[in-house]
Parts: sequence; C-alpha cells; structure tokens
Amino acid sequence: MAKSLGTRYVCSNCGASSLSYTGRCAQCGEWNTLEQQVEITTATAGASGHSLKVESVIKAASTKTSRILTNISEVDEVLGGGLVAGSVNLLAGQPGIGKSTLLLQVAYNIAKGHKVLYVSGEESARQVGLRAERLGASHKDLQLAVSTVANDIAATIADGKYDVVVMDSVQSVSVNEIASAAGTVSQITNSTQLLTAAAKATGTALLLVGHVTKEGSIAGPKVLEHIVDVVLQLEGDRYGGFKILRAVKNRYGSTNETGIFEMGEHGLQPVENPSEALLAERQASDGSIVHATMEGSRPLLVEVQALVNTTSYGYPKRTASGIDLTRVNLLIAMLEKRTKLKLADKDIYVNIVGGIRLSEPAADLAICMAIASAAKGMQLKKNAVVFGEVGLSGEVRHVPYLEKRLAEAKKLGFEVAIGPRVRSGNPSTSLRAGKPSILMPVADIRTALNTFLEKD
Repeated sequence: MAKSLGTRYVCSNCGASSLSYTGRCAQCGEWNTLEQQVEITTATAGASGHSLKVESVIKAASTKTSRILTNISEVDEVLGGGLVAGSVNLLAGQPGIGKSTLLLQVAYNIAKGHKVLYVSGEESARQVGLRAERLGASHKDLQLAVSTVANDIAATIADGKYDVVVMDSVQSVSVNEIASAAGTVSQITNSTQLLTAAAKATGTALLLVGHVTKEGSIAGPKVLEHIVDVVLQLEGDRYGGFKILRAVKNRYGSTNETGIFEMGEHGLQPVENPSEALLAERQASDGSIVHATMEGSRPLLVEVQALVNTTSYGYPKRTASGIDLTRVNLLIAMLEKRTKLKLADKDIYVNIVGGIRLSEPAADLAICMAIASAAKGMQLKKNAVVFGEVGLSGEVRHVPYLEKRLAEAKKLGFEVAIGPRVRSGNPSTSLRAGKPSILMPVADIRTALNTFLEKD
C-alpha cells in the first residue's frame, strides 16, 4: 500500500504524540517540549508484512565492501580505507575550522574517478566557485547545486547519477512537510532520515557537514549521530596551529586513527612529521617539557609550557590552554601535598604549544614537571621526553603504547624517556628481547623531580 506523509507533535520529554500543537504536553505536563515530526503511515503489518529474507553470517561477511579513495592519506586512514558506497558520513567542527574546505578538496579528488555532487545550503554557487578556484579544486565531474530543500536533494540522490554527494550543511536544509525552521530538532532528524534513505537505496556515499554548539558537541538531537555510519570531528585552533581529524564513530573501521593537517594557501595539507614541526621553534628553558602523547594510535611529541609567578592578589590565578583546567588544579594540589613545593600563593599558567589539546592521563607527569621546573627555575638534566599518569599519592602509573612513544622519541634524537616502570606481567617488546632502551623509569613524582631537574 502506498505511504502517506503527515505531521504529528512528539514530546521530547516523555515521547507522547498528538496531532496538534498545544504548548504543554498532556501526558507529562512539561511546557514547550512538543516537536513537529513527519509521520509515515502504512497498512498494518498483518495485511502488508512478509517474511524476512535471511542469509548466513558467513555469506554476509564474505561480501566485498567497495570503498572510494579520497586520495588524501590522512582522511583515508581515519575513514578506515576510504568512503564506503552507501555510507552516511557526518563531519563536525567549530565555525571556520575548515570543514567546507576539506570536503571540497575531498570532492575534487574523488571527482577524478567518480561522479560527485556538491550541494551547498549556506553559500551561493559563486561563493563555492571562488573557493574551488582558490583551492584549485575544479573538475568536470564535480557538479555543484544550491538548495535547502531536503526533498529535492533526496530526489536528486535517488536518481543514482552520482557516486558521492556532499551536503553543506545538514542544519541548513528542511523537509517540506514540516513547518518549523531549518536547524530545529525535527527538521534535522527528518532531513537526515530522508537523505539517508535515498543514499542507502542507491549506494551513494553521503557526506554531511554538521555544526557544533558552544560547548563543542554536535548541534541537534543525539539521534543524528546514531543515524549516520561515521562521525568525524575536526578540531584545533581556527586561527593557526594544527587541525586534527578524528573519528568519533566508525562502523567501517577503527576510531583510534587521527589525521593531522595544517592550513595553507591551497587548503588543508597533511603534515608529514608533526612532532618535528611542533618542536622546531622550542627553546630549552625552565618550565618547558617535551611530552610524548598519543593521537589515536599515532605518537606525537608536544611541548608543555608552564609559568609560575607570585600572585599580586589574594586568590592565585590558574589558567590552562590545551588541557583540562580541572586536571591541572588536581595535579597542583597533589604537588603541594606530596612534594616540598609551595604553590598556594602562585599564579600558574600551563600551555600546550601548537594548538594541540591533550586529554589522556599520560600528560600528568609532564605537566607536574613543567610546573615544578618553572616554580624552582630548574631545567631537565638530560635531553628527555616525559610521559606517565600521576595518582593522588604521587605515584607514576603505567600508560599504553609505551613502545610507540619510545620509538618516536628516538626518531627525533631524544636520549632519555622519563616514564613509569614497565609492568612485570607485560614487559615491553624491546626489554623482553634484551635490547637497550632509553626509558628511565620513576616510581613517584618526588623521585622524578629530585633526579631529573637541576639549576640552570
């Protein structure tokens, strides 16, 4: 039986639905929680349903999944080997971070071997054309359209003429059957479902641009992230530094891979050796520590800087850039309790150079040593990198990917790595093979400070 489209109002609090907007939900009593949604009605399951077609899991697993290469090594790595035909991919990031630039570069590269359509809902055709001219991203098989109507875009995808469709952005389109403005919860949900259904039916790879809120989460309902197959996040400083592309969700590959880019004259360019670039302008001084971090499964050396001054006010100021301030305050409290450092009357500033944001606990030891180095005017005795999680008792704890951190440090010429002791139950590969290691393990924070810091 043919499907018919209608509208209904669903409460976002309790899920109750009604045919008209009443302002207040009759079920739970909450105000302004009714959201308009497209209602699709069909005949009952008993009249129109049929038995499902089943197949062996082995047969399903043996089916080859075709991928479309973007020919940008960092993007292909994050995606798990390229775009999957019929997949829906969401790219989110702060305004001005380079989402549209990156997707236009991707569309241009794919257009060299496939039919690609770039649909803009926020810019005119002339604006997109100017950006394509600046990036050198013009190709005969890269087509351009401007529309904010999800029904028209879905109909175009359903024609099956294109292998890849880019929609910039999902917050700018709307479904004709819903009266609310574009960007509302109901419009985002139904527009995404409409576009997804068309992409799945024709095997078209769909790339969506998503906005983020001021807190950094993807704008719109959480169901948006559940509907799509891949969620990519583009992070970094919009005014400079590196841009990091990571997969938050990936049904076709790992979420441990990251891509590192730098904005240039011709768009976002992959960085071949980010560790070397981050440390190129480093000056060895008190408060400067090199930390071996992990971006996904990739090791990266970054500089952690700290500045400690006697406060001029009654309450000391604590500021952190590139790392969670709450974590920094916790480490400062631990340093005061477990060492002889007196920081209660000190202004403390911590900065991660290059626009990199550290989120793993392995940065604890580097931050502690940077703060102690700045407070006492001392430097590291050796050309060393630092990593390790620090507990509230001052103990230095194990961190994963030990071998990769050490290999990256060796590659850039560091002689020593200061970190946790190797666990006896799971020794590292090099130590188990009897090979020399640059790792100098420390048991606690006091040992690390007393052993490796010295006066200028």
